[in-house]
Amino acid sequence: MTAAIRYEKDQDRIVVLTIDMPGQSANTMNAVYRDAMAATVARLTADKDAIAGVIITSAKKTFFAGGDLNELIKVGKPQAEAFYRNILELKGQLRALETLGVPVVAAINGAALGGGWEICLACHHRVALDHPSVQIGLPEVTLGLLPGGGGVVRTVRMLGLEKALPYLLEGKKVRPQQALQAGLVDELAADRDELLSKSRAWILANPGAKQPWDIKGHQIPGGTPSHPKVAQMLAIAPSILRSKTQGCLPAPEKILCAAVEGAQVDFDTAQLIEARYFTELTTGQVAKNMIGTFWFQLNEINAGGSRPAGFAPTVTRKVGVLGAGMMGAGIAYVSAVAGIEVVLKDVTLAAAQKGKAHSAALLDKKVARGQLSAEQRDATLARIHATEQDADLAGCDLVIEAVFEDRELKARVSAAAQQVVGADAVIASNTSTLPISGLATAVPDPGKFIGLHFFSPVDKMPLVEIIKGTHTRDETLARGFDFVLQIKKTPIVVNDSRGFFTSRVFGTFTNEGIAMLGEGIAAAMIETEARKAGMPVGPLAISDEVSLSLMSHIRQQTIKDLQAEGKPLPEHPAFAVIDLLLNEYQRPGKAAGGGFYDYPVGDTKHLWPELKARFEKADGQIAPQDVRDRLLFIQALETVRCVEEGVLRSTADANIGSIFGIGFAPWTGGALQFINQYGVADFVARAQYLREQYGERFAPPALLLEKAARGQLF
Repeated sequence: MTAAIRYEKDQDRIVVLTIDMPGQSANTMNAVYRDAMAATVARLTADKDAIAGVIITSAKKTFFAGGDLNELIKVGKPQAEAFYRNILELKGQLRALETLGVPVVAAINGAALGGGWEICLACHHRVALDHPSVQIGLPEVTLGLLPGGGGVVRTVRMLGLEKALPYLLEGKKVRPQQALQAGLVDELAADRDELLSKSRAWILANPGAKQPWDIKGHQIPGGTPSHPKVAQMLAIAPSILRSKTQGCLPAPEKILCAAVEGAQVDFDTAQLIEARYFTELTTGQVAKNMIGTFWFQLNEINAGGSRPAGFAPTVTRKVGVLGAGMMGAGIAYVSAVAGIEVVLKDVTLAAAQKGKAHSAALLDKKVARGQLSAEQRDATLARIHATEQDADLAGCDLVIEAVFEDRELKARVSAAAQQVVGADAVIASNTSTLPISGLATAVPDPGKFIGLHFFSPVDKMPLVEIIKGTHTRDETLARGFDFVLQIKKTPIVVNDSRGFFTSRVFGTFTNEGIAMLGEGIAAAMIETEARKAGMPVGPLAISDEVSLSLMSHIRQQTIKDLQAEGKPLPEHPAFAVIDLLLNEYQRPGKAAGGGFYDYPVGDTKHLWPELKARFEKADGQIAPQDVRDRLLFIQALETVRCVEEGVLRSTADANIGSIFGIGFAPWTGGALQFINQYGVADFVARAQYLREQYGERFAPPALLLEKAARGQLF
């Protein structure tokens, strides 16, 4: 028998199938698996009269990781038919297991996601190890795919449409206790021995086990789509989904189609429907973009692809955070949650305690939701020491400055902290725009100074941009990288420059939206088309969140610095609009009660009605596609400039940073992948058109022209 699936029959005539893919750290549904499962099913079928039941388990730490993404990313339109037949073969194998005529149990010893969970769904009974490392779910939608191994069909028949949709459309993953409560697993086990003994006991007690959908008269829980209650839910589901995806992400729409259409036909026909939609998504460009970035490039980064080699991993034990405002409080929270001691310092004790209260509020929410015990909350909170004394920073191996974007203030607090913590500690700045090499002059050893740029809100945003200054040593960079992984964030590494990578690119997005308003384009159109392009929020709304006063302050600081350096000053058509709103209309943004939007108390925000009268021009409207392209192209072009200038060090950092840091349209796979999938030569041609129509800022950089001429991708 093949090594990929071990076949062992015990004295009770129970066959234990142990999946153990050779040469892989995790089991995946590749050609080796398909062949092994085909041989296993054939042997079980031939032997079924001498078998009391089957247990499926894994020899790996995880149960089964799902589809082989190395295979899936290569499947194009020409391979669609062969791929479709492969999928039907896979489905046939699982169908043969569940209709074998003997009880089949999944003994889930580790994470079972995607295709791994689909194997479990094809079993009559599921026993899971009750361990924090075990996760269960169908996350295919997050990679632009749908569960193609029967996941849609079986989940709908097991839970009903309404309860199945969150698992399918959101890729919701659950831990063993939640899975038990939801009815996804039937029993939990404390260890591997109990896992197998419970599986055996169930087989012996249920010799005639069948899947619910194979029992005559089976009804889908809650009813089919024609049931009045389900029909009512389905009448609004597509519009809710469309408002979330804006038509940019095909996977959720195809999942809804497969679920609803499959619920109206017999099991085998539903399987065909699912296979067709799966083939359509797998061969499409959006899935390629998302798999490439959210799987391969993200794993490359998290595995240390951007970390300098040759330095032993370090653990940060005590971190000092200077400034207990929104950013500092957030950094203190994520550090304490990761088990790190935190000294949260501000000018007054009251301000520092207010910052600590932010953590208390976030932890209380987790306790209320049952995600944390009161003891765990108290232990986390006890790790944060609020103070106004520099002396309390003693013993910190990392200090992160998170005060207002003012060069003198940053220098003052960093220097004071450095005197307390001494020469071994790393000093970091959470600046979003000021060059790190300049800030590093505040401390005696600039080699120990680094940028750690967090994003707001810190507890939710997954990215940290690490900035290497001119003098930052590789050892310092490695320590910063290790800290970011320690607090369970994704680190990207960039070289120093004004605005680094994310703030520079983010600035082009907000400025382009504001410039369009200044040209007379309708504010509602700008915001709507931004969302249709795949951006999570429009440029005017996000400018209000950041605050126009902060944007203006950063510009003034930049002008001051550039004048001192004798460099040309920045110009942009957006600046005049920002100055108008700030100085003439007194509308600095959301925090002040109004900017481009009004924020009525207890009501939803809406665009300031005066924008129409003061800015909109009847002859100023442009094609919706031009609005979308201006917002995406301007960001992609700035990303290329960051590559050209050596600010960006890898394509993975560019793509992950653009999506996780500034919300660049996820369907594209990131700012550089947007250019790749558009076609580099076609992208250049479109950029030239935008340049002619809307300004020199759309001129393709030399690097882009060079790539187009050579037919190269990023």
